[in-house]
Amino acid sequence: MSEDITIVALLHAKPGAEQQVAQAMQACVAPSRLEAGNLSYVPQQDQNDARMFMFVEHWDSHKSFEQHLETPHFKALIAAVQDLLVTPPAVHVLKPLAAH
Repeated sequence: MSEDITIVALLHAKPGAEQQVAQAMQACVAPSRLEAGNLSYVPQQDQNDARMFMFVEHWDSHKSFEQHLETPHFKALIAAVQDLLVTPPAVHVLKPLAAH
């Protein structure tokens, strides 16, 4: 059984903070993609709500994801957006539904 995990992290920007949140997210992409264990790291913006952003990430293991949370670039992202968000980021760790 594979240990791969998918992460969806939701960030809800305060009104007027959309550009700053987008820039902070984009700054985290390149170093995150270079991390051992990262299979995909894609920032997204909701087409129907410009204040709603998300990362869709794929990691080879939960351990790799946890190591990502301790990196300087991830900590810089959180520091940059903490006062720009309505609520703290909501992180969802996903697994595929089993086929029946």
